[in-house]
Amino acid sequence: MVSTSLLLCSTSLAMILLALIAQHSVGATEYIVGDENRWTTGTNYLAWSEKYNFTVGDVLVFKYVKGQHDVFRVTEETFRSCNSSSGVLETHATGDDHIALVEAKRYWFICNVSGHCLGGMKFGVSVASLVEEGPAVPPAALPPPAKGGAAAAAGGGSGLRWLLTIGLSMGFLNYYYYY
Repeated sequence: MVSTSLLLCSTSLAMILLALIAQHSVGATEYIVGDENRWTTGTNYLAWSEKYNFTVGDVLVFKYVKGQHDVFRVTEETFRSCNSSSGVLETHATGDDHIALVEAKRYWFICNVSGHCLGGMKFGVSVASLVEEGPAVPPAALPPPAKGGAAAAAGGGSGLRWLLTIGLSMGFLNYYYYY
């Protein structure tokens, strides 16, 4: 009976650890903005961002030559106009900037170096919550891109609910099997 209880306890602990590891990996995907092109002029960030479904906990990694580019997280109005005299929420200029997507909402990014935003070095993403209870961010039309610019929206969720359901089900099955 002791070995049965020990087996049940260790199996349950293993399932909990697997669920926690999976939750961390599902909720913390890092995306290099622009993939192999990175954060630079001449890249279609609309096409790049449409390839992915961003969820809360994901991280955008902006890699660029320090001093040649920067990253501003801005309001939608500033995104549309490329005028950073107002509406700037965050600024980054290290060349290796990690920006966590901590809320289910729209995020807007531009390069504030002269001419870069108007040349298309900007994009927006919709971030969905991890729990699939419905649309995390209401579907909305993208703002019309500026001449030569790009904007993007992507949404999605994770299978975390299924993973937890399966893990809990296996734990209960173990319990009923041994008792």
